[in-house]
Amino acid sequence: MDSHLRGLARALRLTLLIALAVLFLIPFYLMVRDGLASESDITAPGWTFFPHTLHFSNVRELFDDPSVPMAHALWNSTRIAVLTTAGTLLLASMCGYGLARIPYPHANAVFYGILGTLMIPSAVTFVPSFVLVSSLGWVSSLRGLVVPTLFSAFAAFLFRQYFLGFPGELEDAARVDGLGYWRTYWRIVVPNSRPVFAAVGAIVFIGSWNSFLWPLVIGQDQSAWTVQVALASFATAQTVNLHELFTAAAVSVLPLVVVFVVLQRHIVAGVERSGIDD
Repeated sequence: MDSHLRGLARALRLTLLIALAVLFLIPFYLMVRDGLASESDITAPGWTFFPHTLHFSNVRELFDDPSVPMAHALWNSTRIAVLTTAGTLLLASMCGYGLARIPYPHANAVFYGILGTLMIPSAVTFVPSFVLVSSLGWVSSLRGLVVPTLFSAFAAFLFRQYFLGFPGELEDAARVDGLGYWRTYWRIVVPNSRPVFAAVGAIVFIGSWNSFLWPLVIGQDQSAWTVQVALASFATAQTVNLHELFTAAAVSVLPLVVVFVVLQRHIVAGVERSGIDD
């Protein structure tokens, strides 16, 4: 009887997981389906699982469109996301390690001050940030798109909580060998904290790739457009280019899928407070 109930519970659990997976995959299916369809197929009153004719030429048309530099937008988003992720990991991890492991009188005050910034709406700091970037002459430049987003209070919080549970024996052994805080952090802590670096890196990369408002305002020149700005250009007040919009959406989501698939096993492990990856 118990084995029968366990089997039933397992079947129900698998059914629920399959149903949730299907719901999760529906937006990706729609992007691929409409990205390979013609304009008339997308707007047709009847629905077919896939159009009768798959237009793979839509991909070539997307990258050949002179009005939207999609290839350059993908390159811009890649550079911005990689630089933002690398800079955030470096700054936030050093901040978190200092708050967690280096004793000084006002550590808690600094930590609570950083947490307090999380309660400030981004709309409050948006205009002052733009004024500062504009006064520096960084509009439509890589510096203007990357530098203001490098530090993340949330990432510093995650690193600080993780490093509080980092095994102190490893740091004690490093100090016996004559290593200071910097070399201990770089040689001992960083190599043994891969889960949290992977988890935070995935969060920051996805957030940077999906960012729209800041790149829209700063990237005023077409050469500074990111993927999200390029996607928005397919839907204007005058026209809506549906098949290129869906094709571009499908292309732009591929890097995020790759990042998530590669780092998914670290996302949960990375926010745990202790443990060394064997």
